Amino acid sequence: MKKHEEMLRLIRLYKETTGETEVEMHKVAKFANARGWPVPQPKDPMALLAREFTQAARQEFRKDAKTGRPYRANHALYEVHGTQQMVLWVDIDEATRPQMHKSLINRREQMIGDGLQLTLDSDHWNSIHPEEEPIQIPMDLTDDIEWRKNAPDDDKEAA
Repeated sequence: MKKHEEMLRLIRLYKETTGETEVEMHKVAKFANARGWPVPQPKDPMALLAREFTQAARQEFRKDAKTGRPYRANHALYEVHGTQQMVLWVDIDEATRPQMHKSLINRREQMIGDGLQLTLDSDHWNSIHPEEEPIQIPMDLTDDIEWRKNAPDDDKEAA
């Protein structure tokens, strides 16, 4: 059995054992560890530091000088070098058009993947609950985006 399959089995066992239907994964981890599941070894300190830099880069926003609207400063570029996938970061104010196009298309693909999975999940729930009003989640986000884009800013200092 693959590791993630065994982990899913332990989540189900935890739910059966405790009767909980909403699970907090820290409790599941303690439950699994008490049953012999090994605690992961700490990561390489440089990998941890790199992750911290990634989080900092992802969280940097600036304000557009013309509109005053916030924009994400750093954008990820996914590159494959041989058999290794790497994430490179570019500053939006320094990025070339091909770099930004690639990064924005990748983010759009992530949205499509999320939208597809959301639709599959709602379709499944609706199919197993035919007696209930179906949950309809609109996938055209155009109006929502325009509304938020033009909504008053609650925090004038937010970037």
